Amino acid sequence: DPFFKRIAADIYDYILREMAAPEGGFYSATDADSEGEEGKFFVWSYEELQQLLDDEAFNIAVEYWGVTKSGNFEGNNILYVPNDDHIVAERLDITVDQLHEQLATIKDKLYATRAHRVHPGQDDKILTSWNGMMLASLAEAARVLDRDDYRIAAERAGEFLVENLLVNDDQLLRTHKGGQSKINGYLEDYANMIDALIELYQVTFDDKWFTTAQKLADRVLKRFPAEDGGFFDTSDDHEALIVRPRSAQDNAVPSGNNMIAKQFIRLTAYTGDARYDEAARGVLRLLTEALKQYPQAFGEALNATELLVQGLAEIAIVGDPDADETSHLLAVLHEVYRPNIIIALTPEDAGESMSIPLLNYRTQRNNQPTVYVCHNFACQMPVTTPDEVRGLLE
Repeated sequence: DPFFKRIAADIYDYILREMAAPEGGFYSATDADSEGEEGKFFVWSYEELQQLLDDEAFNIAVEYWGVTKSGNFEGNNILYVPNDDHIVAERLDITVDQLHEQLATIKDKLYATRAHRVHPGQDDKILTSWNGMMLASLAEAARVLDRDDYRIAAERAGEFLVENLLVNDDQLLRTHKGGQSKINGYLEDYANMIDALIELYQVTFDDKWFTTAQKLADRVLKRFPAEDGGFFDTSDDHEALIVRPRSAQDNAVPSGNNMIAKQFIRLTAYTGDARYDEAARGVLRLLTEALKQYPQAFGEALNATELLVQGLAEIAIVGDPDADETSHLLAVLHEVYRPNIIIALTPEDAGESMSIPLLNYRTQRNNQPTVYVCHNFACQMPVTTPDEVRGLLE
């Protein structure tokens, strides 16, 4: 649906414009207040828009964003979209494409004007867990929306996080501000960072991202486990607390336990390592009754459970990722929503020494980019055309 695509792109563009640190990574928050008034930076008066825009552009702005003289927030207007685009276009007697062209010009003018206002304050600390979530989403967007600028931004953010919040090769710190990183990472930091690195690998196919994700996962297995299964929120070398916390319920963000369970399931699919599989099951086994009684409180745990029940399709590709033939094969994997797949790629025939075991001994067929679709490392016959790939996934 092009509407959802446009809204997603608008949000990503805002994040990269307003919330991205110059050196990489993402800030935590932007204030609602500026000059002591809530929303002053973001709202518009009817008269202000009338003075700024010509008659045609003003009429479009009023119709599209529901602008009124009385406003919808303390005498001003928070711009919103009360009607579908085709309804607005029909009322204005223009096509939807013409509407979008006009809106792009209007938005540029409004943004240029707003840039001269006093900007709201910004919470410029960079949190590992939140950055992991943002980076995972941005990397996925780069794949699905085929946006090189998102991929470049994702790689840049990944480089920053690894350089500034990863120490001793496998240990995460929690927060970065003013050139200084500090505080031992919590389970949610590791879980979200692993998620981000796996997503980043699947858009770049650079082994370093996967290798780092696996190192972080191995540290979780070593430093965070609880005796009865699952994991504590803090590592065993964290500062001593009266009670070592352990949360399983999702709140505003997924719990570290539920997110790490999902990542262990994905790592099992890449590596065949039984340690990851048992760790994931250990988390979910403790939640069996809770998932039945309070499903809304355990959304991420249910996602992980679904991966276990349905299984993952393990996609191994042998081919140059920059070649058109390989790109056509990859496009099949993203043409519809396929949450239950993981993708690995090697540009040439592989032996046993691959850093990702799923790629071991994968070779091209007839010197063409080749796709293997596997389940638990048992693979169907390799294929070389988009239609054949599509057939194996349906």
